[in-house]
Amino acid sequence: MKRTGRCEGCARGVARVRHVGGRHGARGFTLIELLVAIAILAVIAVLSWRGLDQIVRGRETITNAMEDERVFAQLFDQMRIDARQAASDDEAGEAAVSIGSSVLQIVRERDEVGAAPRLQVVRYRIVDGRVIRYVSPPLANVGALRRALHGGEGSDWSAVPLMGGVGSISARVYVAKVGWTAQMKDVQSAITEYDNNLKVPQLGNAPLPRSVTGLEVSVGAKSLARPVVRVFLVGE
Repeated sequence: MKRTGRCEGCARGVARVRHVGGRHGARGFTLIELLVAIAILAVIAVLSWRGLDQIVRGRETITNAMEDERVFAQLFDQMRIDARQAASDDEAGEAAVSIGSSVLQIVRERDEVGAAPRLQVVRYRIVDGRVIRYVSPPLANVGALRRALHGGEGSDWSAVPLMGGVGSISARVYVAKVGWTAQMKDVQSAITEYDNNLKVPQLGNAPLPRSVTGLEVSVGAKSLARPVVRVFLVGE
């Protein structure tokens, strides 16, 4: 009987020890551990947000750059077409390509099926930071051509906005024996020289050469670090 009582006491002691040990093994996180975990999650969240923000900003930058490239391509393609279709100085009665302060003017040929060839005056001008392409109607006679060349854009002119955010547009023309120049007096001197050559019997039957054979256009925009420059052939 004594042995049995001693064994029962031992069993109760072992159970008590197991119960106490079980309570210590099931304890939760301490406050410091929770604070460290929250800090780590906060750092991960900030880094993730910055990465996502950079991705969004990069996408916007690429989209804007592609849009600018498309607009520039449209503008320069139209200028190239107008320059290639430029009339001769003899047909225009003066310089077919003329440049001024933020203005580019081209007299171009207009051929329509079933109609006589006509001339048109094309004018590129900056209005409120946007490049506008003005085009006169087909001109039937010399008087209408003179009025279009030296007058303003009338109500019968078409106006097409091509590019916004433009700060400046400048141009130079290529004149034989002179090279690239922004002075219209060089163009007029070349026209005068060619006209005088027609008085020479050996050259009297030769066509009047073009005074301008090349056109260089420079467009500056707010979104560009430097102006974009393109060169076009005239009447080719």
